[in-house]
Amino acid sequence: MAPPLLSLTDIALGFGGRPLFSGVSLVIQPGERLCVVGRNGSGKSTLMKIMAGLTEPDSGKRFVQPGVRVAYLPQDPDLSGFATLGDYAAVELAPAERWRAEAALNWLEVDVTVASGGERRRAALARLIAGEPELMLLDEPTNHLDIAAIEWLEEYLAASRAAYAIISHDRAILTRLTRATLWVDRGEVRRGAEGFAGFEAWRDRVFEEEAAARHKLDRLIKDEARWAVEGISARRTRNQGRLRRLETLRAERRAQIARTGTAAMALQAGGKPGKLVAEAKAVSKTLDNLLLFKDFSIRIERGERVALVGPNGVGKTTLLKVLTGELEPEEGSVRLGTNLEMAVYDQNRAALVTGASLWESLTGDPALGVRDNSDPVMVRGRPRHAVWYLKDFLFDERQARGPVSALSGGERARLLLARIMARQSNLLVLDEPTNGLDVETLDLLQ
Repeated sequence: MAPPLLSLTDIALGFGGRPLFSGVSLVIQPGERLCVVGRNGSGKSTLMKIMAGLTEPDSGKRFVQPGVRVAYLPQDPDLSGFATLGDYAAVELAPAERWRAEAALNWLEVDVTVASGGERRRAALARLIAGEPELMLLDEPTNHLDIAAIEWLEEYLAASRAAYAIISHDRAILTRLTRATLWVDRGEVRRGAEGFAGFEAWRDRVFEEEAAARHKLDRLIKDEARWAVEGISARRTRNQGRLRRLETLRAERRAQIARTGTAAMALQAGGKPGKLVAEAKAVSKTLDNLLLFKDFSIRIERGERVALVGPNGVGKTTLLKVLTGELEPEEGSVRLGTNLEMAVYDQNRAALVTGASLWESLTGDPALGVRDNSDPVMVRGRPRHAVWYLKDFLFDERQARGPVSALSGGERARLLLARIMARQSNLLVLDEPTNGLDVETLDLLQ
């Protein structure tokens, strides 16, 4: 068997005294196809960054075979400091090799003059592909991509001889492409011999076995505690031994980490709007000297569900903002209906301010400079303590008082959903709402 491309041995990492990983060991062999799964905030992206050598663990060892190229695709590529998407894609290549970046940009049909979320993601993929790595670490590679680009990426990965590990909310891609699973759960990384297709059945078996073992331990503790109160023995040393055993059992039970439940999501309709929701007549919009749409008309009525689809960079998000009144069209007109209570989820999560706390994000409006540390947050017309409401979305009290910047991408998505669902609404405006969500939360949202 060929030597592994990468290995992690006894990795431990904590943030602010909170252990994220402990005793993590794993290897990735040539040609392996791994999915990395786990709840939002469990450390999937951090594990990827440790594999990529971008995050230093507190202890343990990372080893990469000499000559092996490891490439990492971040969930949110940083393109600051680059004049064009082409410059970003070619930054790690020697001048004589820049043609590889240009070829990858052409394969992905990247328009280097457009900086939409989808085009930035394509440029990041082109940069990764141009490096011809033996191991690709892909963190949510389909975020912001249009359908054609997702299909291209799926075919590329299916045909690739490189090994890869992939984090994704796209069940179809994980099911088709992966052959083994790394499950990040409560500080451990378990390895499953099947790909994502077998993950949920495996996860449920593990949880059932844990529940049975926990029940057995609880019963044993109960029996020993009853003996400690009622039991009588002539041998004091034996008594002390059983008491020590009882304390050991109790310590073992306290050390067990409860598995994360599911978020308590709920939406409540506001007042009934008029029959008309929005009507656009012959609207046109240009952005950065690029004509996105012209003479477009549509009428949306109460109860309708409308999907906006199209290639990256054609103006889907801009059209959404025009239809909801956030942007003015250059030509034509938009009329909004009466009694609208709009809840907006934007793909860039601009409503969240990284320096604000989760608490402030619910009770104030940090984006407008309004911060409020008062206890209650109005949840669909009723006051609730901010911490308890955040617990509905799987955040603990420590996180409630911490900054948004400490959250993972999926946790930020959950926080934005918590903001939206706290308000009564009769019009949902959702721009890429599934990006970054774990499988369980995605199922619940659907």
